[in-house]
Amino acid sequence: MEWRTERPGVTTVTDVFPGLPKTSGQPRNPGANSTPNGHEQVVFCSDERSGLYAIIAIYSTALGPALGGTRFYPYESESAALADVLNLSRAMAYKNAMAGLDLGGGKAVIIGDPSRDKSEALLRAYGRFVQSLGGRYYTACDVGTYSEDMDIVARESRYVTGRTPAHGGAGDSSILTAYGVYQGMRAAADHTWGATSLSGRRVGVEGVGKVGHRLVGHLIEDGAEVVVCDVDERAIERLRALYPQVEVVDDQAALTASDIDVYAPCALGGALDDDTVARLRAKVVCGGANNQLAHAGVEKQLADRGILYAPDYVVNSGGVIQVSDEIEGFDMDRARSKASQIFDITRRIFTIAAEEDVPPAVAADRLAERRMSEVGRLRGIWLSN
Repeated sequence: MEWRTERPGVTTVTDVFPGLPKTSGQPRNPGANSTPNGHEQVVFCSDERSGLYAIIAIYSTALGPALGGTRFYPYESESAALADVLNLSRAMAYKNAMAGLDLGGGKAVIIGDPSRDKSEALLRAYGRFVQSLGGRYYTACDVGTYSEDMDIVARESRYVTGRTPAHGGAGDSSILTAYGVYQGMRAAADHTWGATSLSGRRVGVEGVGKVGHRLVGHLIEDGAEVVVCDVDERAIERLRALYPQVEVVDDQAALTASDIDVYAPCALGGALDDDTVARLRAKVVCGGANNQLAHAGVEKQLADRGILYAPDYVVNSGGVIQVSDEIEGFDMDRARSKASQIFDITRRIFTIAAEEDVPPAVAADRLAERRMSEVGRLRGIWLSN
């Protein structure tokens, strides 16, 4: 591994894991959980006194500054954290491209237990590192971080979105994330059953946290039957208090083996592995989790079984649409209108996939890569000051 220290406390990995095979031609599906290469910049940030240990990964700035949330999570190892941030940052580049944003892809992870380790000093130290990148990376909320945390980070950095409404921000990005997933699910229902409503369909939602519980609300309102699972009993209790008609099963294995029409992974990534695909009874997969495909080739397994997969980074882009709108001065009506377009984008991907006889994940990758290439090359046109 080649290292280059640019300033105290910041170490940039300029060639991450050179022993791995490099990609050539079109990038592989960013949803696959293999450590990718080709990132523009990977920065390790540490502040011993506050307990901060973070990694910021910038995959691409071809379309503009990289935008992606900050995940605060107790990774079992540094290598696990690095693999996650690399995968997530690459997926963000594709997500932002498909959402039609003039933003590149990046992500950050803070290693630790947010319930125990999060503090004002740690978040402000993290904000200093974000600021040190000079606008190459905009951060926002993710698993383990909230709008209130972004307000603290923003005390040290100008490059923060997803702040609270009290500070002129967009607030909880799960609002439009769930709304966008619902729009993608409507498109999948239309493609599969010829109706844009989920009424009468049985939808299995894995994970009923920030995004999952809001998605359940949309589904109940649309007339769907909903069955859920979550490792957090408190999340289940909160959901049942709102929607007592929801059915609960023990775990993901029970959920995916049950008689459901749609499977919606809304927890952490890697939900779609060989075992899950083999037992899955749903005809549609459409959920809010990032990096749902456990490895390359799962998208073909789904297609071979006749299961329609709505690419995760397309349907869950409502959140990034919401927080990116904040950069211009947030307007919820404008952001919701843009998130509504996820329906049309998802339907277009299904049409292209059918015409080209490829899985929807491949069709989505091609569209994202085309935009990054065609629009990104315009940066080469010199503009005078």
